[in-house]
Amino acid sequence: MDDTICSIATSLGIGAISIIRVSGKEAIKIVNQIFKGKNLEKVNSHTINYGYIVNKEEIIDEVLVSVMRKPKTYTMEDVVEINCHGGIETTNKVLELLLLNGCRLAEPGEFTKRAFLNGRIDLMQAEAVSDLINSQTDKARKIAINGLKGNGSNLIKNLREELIKIISNIEVNIDYPEYEDIYEVTIEDIKTKIQDLKNKLSKIIQEYEDAKIIQDGIKTAIIGRPNVGKSSLLNRLLNEEKAIVTDIAGTTRDIVEGEILIDGIKLNIIDTAGIRETNDVVESIGVKKSLDIINQAALTLLLLDNSQELTNLDLELIEKTKNKTSIIVINKNDLDNKLDISHLKNRDIVYINTLSNEGISKLKEEIKKLFNLEKIEKSDYNYITNIRQIAKIKECLQRINDIEKGLNDNIPLDMLEIDLKNIWNTLGTIIGESYEEELLDELFSKFCVGK
Repeated sequence: MDDTICSIATSLGIGAISIIRVSGKEAIKIVNQIFKGKNLEKVNSHTINYGYIVNKEEIIDEVLVSVMRKPKTYTMEDVVEINCHGGIETTNKVLELLLLNGCRLAEPGEFTKRAFLNGRIDLMQAEAVSDLINSQTDKARKIAINGLKGNGSNLIKNLREELIKIISNIEVNIDYPEYEDIYEVTIEDIKTKIQDLKNKLSKIIQEYEDAKIIQDGIKTAIIGRPNVGKSSLLNRLLNEEKAIVTDIAGTTRDIVEGEILIDGIKLNIIDTAGIRETNDVVESIGVKKSLDIINQAALTLLLLDNSQELTNLDLELIEKTKNKTSIIVINKNDLDNKLDISHLKNRDIVYINTLSNEGISKLKEEIKKLFNLEKIEKSDYNYITNIRQIAKIKECLQRINDIEKGLNDNIPLDMLEIDLKNIWNTLGTIIGESYEEELLDELFSKFCVGK
């Protein structure tokens, strides 16, 4: 990290301003070489300075330059941000001048990587930066902000502290058995503390499911026979004419997608092709996609026609969805009832009419109940949402299960101590107390270049 990096920090295109970020020990000196105005090497830290970016005698742009001296910067290095007029040619020209005067183009996520390596943030906070950039709902943003504030990191640090206390007590008892005034650790003591640790790790994993819903949304598939009203239901939920609606069976031949928010939770809704036997090659591909989506969806809305008797295909779809999170949606409730619901015992049923919008609100309420969205709405958003982090938590939980088995089998304390230290180290990899360079490269490669 001895070199100085630079990158465009805003989206490249036509706009009011573009920001080019520079970080490193030569940041101020390099920018000063192409800046006409105050001597940036002598201005106070955290000031904005008016002037021009120049190439020898040629004025490239009129700019505002922010100078921020270490350590109170994003990377804990000297940082300069050049605010120039938005535009592809102007922005690229300023970037080119920086590269010609000694900067290196930053790699994706390298500014945040330097913030981590310089100790300003830990690895969980670094990953929260990416989550914040990619958040698509207000709730996802709140989770990311809590992660950036270090709430998740503190949770892991507290678990590690509890482990250290257990390990320390075991070590003292092993190393100094002759001391009478030390607290003697019993197997029952360790069992109690291990159970408490297990409960806390299990709670993190359970809450991860809520976090996944907040962060990724609920993948929702609308399925059923042709002409039961699937596309009409999609349009009603989205409140727009997204899908083509006709009386002709097989109109929807491929999936149509849209998004809505229910209590701030995103539903990724997929209107599938009507499922039926068909000789049409294109339609049959759509039908196959529909069947595949049933297995991929977190929620399935199986649409049935109130004015028609159940067909063998309806019964097949009812069977296929019975062990999945699903709602039976019965459309056309304004027509004479011919649908026998005796096959729908113990299933969530909602009656709707896509012509009048009747029942749509009830359907949304049923979705809220199924996924406990009201509870999520009242939560404090202190979730661990990252797949890498959760994988490490699950690894620790498995090791705790092994320790519990060892305690029941009367394994010596010094053997259990090794397992406890392994858990402590694994928790440390979550916050970056230890890491492999390959992990950092993979993690930060997913960031945008200017972050």
